[in-house]
Amino acid sequence: MNNRTWRSTTVLAALAVPILLTGAAAAAVAAPAHQQSRLGITTVSNPRPDLVSGGQVLVRVTPPGARSAREVRVSAGGHDVTQAFHSEPDGSLLGLVSGLRTGFTDLVATAGHDDRASVRVVNHAITGPVFSGRQQKPFYCETTAFGLPPATMPLCSAPTQVTYQYKSTAGKFAALADPASRPADLATATVGGRSVPYVVRVERGTIDRAVYEIAALADGPATPSPFTAAPGWNGKLVYTFGGGCNSGYHQGAGTGGVLNDLFLGQGYAVASSSLNVLDNNCSPIISAEAAMMVKEHFVETYGPVQHTIGWGGSGGAIQQYDIAENYPGIVDGIIPGVSFPDPITTAGPVADCRLLNRYFANSSFTDAQKLAVAGWNAYSTCVSWDQTFASRATATDSCNSAIPVAVRWDPVTNPHGVICNSNEQFANQLGRDPKTGFVRNTLDNVGVQYGLKALQAGQISAEQFVSLNASIGGLDYTGKPVAARSAADPKALDALYRDDIFNSASQGLASTPIIDQRTDLDFAGAGNDIHTSEWSFVVRQRLLQATGTAANQVIIANHATGAEQAAASAYELDAMDRWLTAIDRDRSGRSAAAKVIANRPRELSDGCYVSATQRVQEKLTYPSSGQCGALYPVASNTRMAAGEGLAMDVLKCRLKPVDFGDYPVRFTAEEKADLRKAFPEGVCDYRKDGVGERAAGGVWRDYGDRS
Repeated sequence: MNNRTWRSTTVLAALAVPILLTGAAAAAVAAPAHQQSRLGITTVSNPRPDLVSGGQVLVRVTPPGARSAREVRVSAGGHDVTQAFHSEPDGSLLGLVSGLRTGFTDLVATAGHDDRASVRVVNHAITGPVFSGRQQKPFYCETTAFGLPPATMPLCSAPTQVTYQYKSTAGKFAALADPASRPADLATATVGGRSVPYVVRVERGTIDRAVYEIAALADGPATPSPFTAAPGWNGKLVYTFGGGCNSGYHQGAGTGGVLNDLFLGQGYAVASSSLNVLDNNCSPIISAEAAMMVKEHFVETYGPVQHTIGWGGSGGAIQQYDIAENYPGIVDGIIPGVSFPDPITTAGPVADCRLLNRYFANSSFTDAQKLAVAGWNAYSTCVSWDQTFASRATATDSCNSAIPVAVRWDPVTNPHGVICNSNEQFANQLGRDPKTGFVRNTLDNVGVQYGLKALQAGQISAEQFVSLNASIGGLDYTGKPVAARSAADPKALDALYRDDIFNSASQGLASTPIIDQRTDLDFAGAGNDIHTSEWSFVVRQRLLQATGTAANQVIIANHATGAEQAAASAYELDAMDRWLTAIDRDRSGRSAAAKVIANRPRELSDGCYVSATQRVQEKLTYPSSGQCGALYPVASNTRMAAGEGLAMDVLKCRLKPVDFGDYPVRFTAEEKADLRKAFPEGVCDYRKDGVGERAAGGVWRDYGDRS
């Protein structure tokens, strides 16, 4: 078989999810053409035939060993489309079937009178949605930010444009009007041992209401074909994801970036879209849909992909972890940088920091005590969380400039206006609170004992502990600090666990190669940064709890210097490519998860960069240990400092009565009364599962509304 396809079929089969191909159909695709006993037909550009978009699909027909490809006939909806198919070196036929109507079409292949195979394709509009559910409205267009013509709301469609860039011998990208020209300062790239002109074809257009970008080396102005290998393309794709986290309602003015020398210079194609940037819409589900649709278009333009590598940091890492977990096969291996597990888990410490900063502003806590309560290596992390992201929990404080002020929510003048709250993108999953009109609340700090570990360590007094917890309060549904603690909506909790929006690492991640790129930003010297290192270990702990192993996740730390980051990135990309290539070639009967672990390159392990030229290989642990632990100490965060475990898998804790025998200090009678008042229902019991906690309900969830 030609391996240049998505590997989602094997991933999903291993997860026992009836999504694509099972049994004889899967075996037919996996075996070389001469070994097959029956005719086979599969969709290549999107291995989910029920989720095709844009009116076309790349299809592979595999004749049985006794049949010739010349005997094969293919029809779509009863119309002969055989002429669209081309013979491949492995004996199969590859064809781009176009003109699909919205809805289902049966593709049928026949060979002679007695051999027949079919697949039902369900086509969706190129503007979406496919599985993400009802689209946000209003939706403001930003096509002009990409040099595309102005577009009309809410679909924001624009014609596709192709431009060219070249890399100069000075190492810079520059516009190239004529792709056939060869500027005097044109650099070359080496792809597969062959030197090629460093000219890049850049395609921009709109898919799923987002602006997408595709970049790949090009040798002249020829249009790429799915049937002919593009000069300079190594057959592999890097899909980039951008950071941030915000509510949406606009198209976005940037993507994860495609003009990247690390990728293009080795022959990788690069793709992304504006809805693969969480700051444009903080929904990994919408991001998964956009990535699926853009990748489908890429395959229909360039041909089958050997494997796809995810790349991006912060919110870009969230998307990789969450897409691999819930929509496996869109990306085959992931390289998340400065990672977080998901938006929901991260939101707890973010909200905590707003509350802590507010409390500490009028308290007697020393800087050392503030740090002990917060848990991080530097309290500036909490300051930064408050300054940069706590506004995302409010109704309007983080509205993008593309959203006119006149349409924004106001409780009096515009109660049905646009709400710029980072939970807005989960309306289809969580629903809205009928009392407020806001998406159901996911934040909860009822029973959380802030500073518990600091109290236990003797770093704060009993009086300070009581005062902090009696006064900390919570956030109301508009994100405003209030005296009462925040309480999550039970229906929201049920959906978060059921739909695995809270990433349990129990589904697709088990079969995904992961290289967690941990650039160390924990200390204030890095610039009050929010990207702290404990989050990589949160994901690791969830993998261990869910599957009993984290052997498919490698964590590599590096300092935040250009040379080290460049060395780490180059190594990690190469290692992931070798890892995926080995999995592609594995014809054993092992499960997909077992293949991932068995084919990890031998020298690829946890470790850290001591310098740009020296990488230490040792297991990274939490708490920190070894040489890497000394160089890159890992701390905790507000919830872990309040007693929650490393997995941080409790969104709303179960409560137990306040027991003063649990504390290593003596409280006065007044302090006891104040503590009972602060925790009238009790304090968190992290020995128990969280409220609403349940097993995830399966991958590739479809939120149904096609309107």
